[in-house]
Amino acid sequence: MVGSHGLLSASDSPKQIALARQCNEAGLAFFRFDHRGVGQSEGDFYKVTTLEARCEDLASAVRLMQGRDDTGNSVSLFGSSMGGAACLCAAQEFDLKALVVFAAPVRSAPVLEAAAGSAQTSREDLRFYKKSLNFDLSDRLGTLSNILIFHGDADEVVPPSDAEEIFLKASKPKKLIIQPGGDHQMNNPDHQKKFVIEAAAWFMGDA
Repeated sequence: MVGSHGLLSASDSPKQIALARQCNEAGLAFFRFDHRGVGQSEGDFYKVTTLEARCEDLASAVRLMQGRDDTGNSVSLFGSSMGGAACLCAAQEFDLKALVVFAAPVRSAPVLEAAAGSAQTSREDLRFYKKSLNFDLSDRLGTLSNILIFHGDADEVVPPSDAEEIFLKASKPKKLIIQPGGDHQMNNPDHQKKFVIEAAAWFMGDA
């Protein structure tokens, strides 16, 4: 398993740590890493961050894991928010065993709109979003399969309709779980607990 964190997150996000622990207990290796410009990785966040760059990072992480003697060639992906978008991109490049995404945006327009409407978004941030994070992945969704999609119906950043669009266009096997009252960060402990159990089962092929 390889995990891809959200735009403003890092590999130490609570839900990714919890998922990695659950997978490890089930005997599955889980690789958490920091995308360029974030956490322990090098680079200026505003200069090196694009969806394309995130996809390249994720692909490199997958190849690293596939090159190990103790993990084998089989690979599954988990992505949260922008990490989910990176997984939607990278899925075409690899023969994935399974894919799990949470709050994955299909296109950047609603994300930019949410950022523009937030008092916490600086002018520098808004310029960055408009310049570096313009994308539309809707034409890639038909290639997806064996995908578990999580989304909160109260997500204030990425609309739940994105999850429904992914589910509609993806091929079977597929599963959509909408969390009632769920926000973009999955702050509800019960939501996170169910997510971890369901995601690990999907990776194991037991869902």
